[in-house]
Amino acid sequence: MTTDSRTATTPAADLTDESATADPTGPIPVLPGGAPRLDVAQVSEALLGRWAEARLAARERAARPELHRPLDASVAEHRERVFQQLQILVDDDVSHPMLPEHLGGPNDNGANVAGFEELIVADPSLQIKAGVQWGLYTSAIIQLGNEEQQQAWVPPAMTLQTPGAFAMTEIGHGSDVQSLATTATFDPTGGDDGEWVLHTPFRAAWKDFLGNAAIHARAATLFARLITGGVDHGVHCFYVPVRDAEGELLPGVSSEDDGEKGGLNGIDNGRLAFDHVRIPRTNLLNRYGDVAPDGTYTSPIESPGRRFFTMLGTLVQGRVSLDGSAIRASELALHIAITYATQRRQFSAADPTQETVLMDYQAHLHRLLPKLAATYAGAFAHEQLLQAFDDVFSGRAEDPESREDLETLAATLKPTSTRLALDTIQECREACGGAGFMAENQLVGLHQDLDVYATFEGDNTVLLQLVAKRLLSDYTDELKSVDRAGIGRFIAQRAEVLAKRHTPWARLGQSVSDRGNARRAFDSMRQAEFQEELLADRARVKVEEVALALRGAAKMSPADAAAEVNKHQVEMLDAARAHADLVHWRAFTRGIEALEGPGAEGSRTVLTDVRDLFGLTAISGDLAWFLLSGMISTQRGRQIESDLRRLLWRLRPHVLDLVAAFDVRPGHVRAPIALGGEQERQDEAAAYFRAQRASNDSPVSEKTLRDREKKARRAAEKRDGKR
Repeated sequence: MTTDSRTATTPAADLTDESATADPTGPIPVLPGGAPRLDVAQVSEALLGRWAEARLAARERAARPELHRPLDASVAEHRERVFQQLQILVDDDVSHPMLPEHLGGPNDNGANVAGFEELIVADPSLQIKAGVQWGLYTSAIIQLGNEEQQQAWVPPAMTLQTPGAFAMTEIGHGSDVQSLATTATFDPTGGDDGEWVLHTPFRAAWKDFLGNAAIHARAATLFARLITGGVDHGVHCFYVPVRDAEGELLPGVSSEDDGEKGGLNGIDNGRLAFDHVRIPRTNLLNRYGDVAPDGTYTSPIESPGRRFFTMLGTLVQGRVSLDGSAIRASELALHIAITYATQRRQFSAADPTQETVLMDYQAHLHRLLPKLAATYAGAFAHEQLLQAFDDVFSGRAEDPESREDLETLAATLKPTSTRLALDTIQECREACGGAGFMAENQLVGLHQDLDVYATFEGDNTVLLQLVAKRLLSDYTDELKSVDRAGIGRFIAQRAEVLAKRHTPWARLGQSVSDRGNARRAFDSMRQAEFQEELLADRARVKVEEVALALRGAAKMSPADAAAEVNKHQVEMLDAARAHADLVHWRAFTRGIEALEGPGAEGSRTVLTDVRDLFGLTAISGDLAWFLLSGMISTQRGRQIESDLRRLLWRLRPHVLDLVAAFDVRPGHVRAPIALGGEQERQDEAAAYFRAQRASNDSPVSEKTLRDREKKARRAAEKRDGKR
């Protein structure tokens, strides 16, 4: 296996003259005096967001060696290490902010999640193990239980006296929680005032992939179908003891170990099943549904569907935290790869005595900087999601509309950030060549651990479908809100938009204004209003196209309507992704606008270039659609790629500042290639070759010798000719 980094051999350069169109060559110059410069401290503070104090404390904690991911531990050793690390987090009281006031906490859910997200740079297994214990198991008790239940079960959960599992997923239904098969049937004759009989009716109904289930869990928050008086009231949550104090399974409870996984092997994922297990009536977490001793069911939410989604909505923090964690993982990977790329030298294309650093190659800029831009967009978007989450969970904005908006935003961002993280880590791994494949440099292990982020806490495809359905619902509601007098105006407006899309006049106007002037086209494409209009129109039109295609489904039978929706599933997902791009672009823009104080002007200038790189990359990625829809002229379409190259050249001098603003510390990096190891090798090699060139007895290359001999022959022939 070679450790050479394979890349293109055409170096890039800073483009100070934006009007140039040819690819520049030569080394990257140092920024001239007076050139815009990113204020690293200022941007880093902006990225920290509202809960900066919690993040900074968590970053200090994540740098501690006793919390780091081991490279050579067995699965059993890794599991035991992570369980012991949880006790360190208990000692530091890291989850205290999540507790409501009546449990002695500050009810600061934003601070809790912000701190949790930072654990990913210590060990993703530790982060997810902590997330299972406090973000899922304990949070379910807090969000779905009454105050008496919280007082009884939350304190031992917080101290690890009662490690817990979150028993929702069944192997037979996965993300389809509404169709779970495990039952909780009420027996009014059992116990003092009735009991629940929990049962797993067949193998596919086993609860699976549950953190803590294989070894550590003493209890579980179990999701099962509530049946009383012969009526199925849908999925509810129950508190269920599963092991005794010595760790032995309780009667009727079965458990199996999921075994070694592709990543996150510090977590004891396993399966649970229940064979007519009885628990008290009061073990139903009854905030949204309760059963009296006589078996009568009551709920403050009349609609079974809304009741189900309300219960699930209280658990949205898993998606919120994964969004932020994925962004942090991308920041770590980019820090490693870009630091390495500014030190590692490969091929002597421009200088006969010094090889070119990887970051000066066009291909390297092209593969890493768009990911950097998307990560910045994701970081600013996540801060908005985290604030919305805190508003809802703190009770400041607990109305149904706010909850629905939060769920939609989380379902928009979690799929895009986890996909970005996997793509970014893989690109960074390849950009580091063979060195990136070494476990000590973190990238391979990080990719393995984050692989499952794309399919847990809501499968990414399923979540994007939820976003699409919400967008379609909002569009339909908008049409319903138009009164009879306004219908004509609305139709006229939509007709005008469609006419612009399907006639050449708008494109012709762009072409005429841009003709013969690449600078003008570049400037117009970089205008914030132009980018936002393109991204917003694309998001809206894609929803409209799906809505028009499905307009007949409302009159069909349920089976036919489902089949019709399925025919347009890909278009629905595409509309959701277009919406996500717009959300990210707007969040990035608001983040730039919020920068104030000394240094803000330079930071805004550099970050605007990064934002434009994100926006134009999104447009370029869907360029065929923009062209076919008539939203962009052919000339501007051709111009985008050269515009992107210009932005890459402009941003090259700022790459180290941009990753420095992520505040990824040596204790987080733990990759020798990004901690000076590569620079030491390069310095040693440079010193050796300098000394060799200066030495009188250094060997002469065959090519140099032949060149000398050829030159001598020509000189001799020239002298002979003169004679």
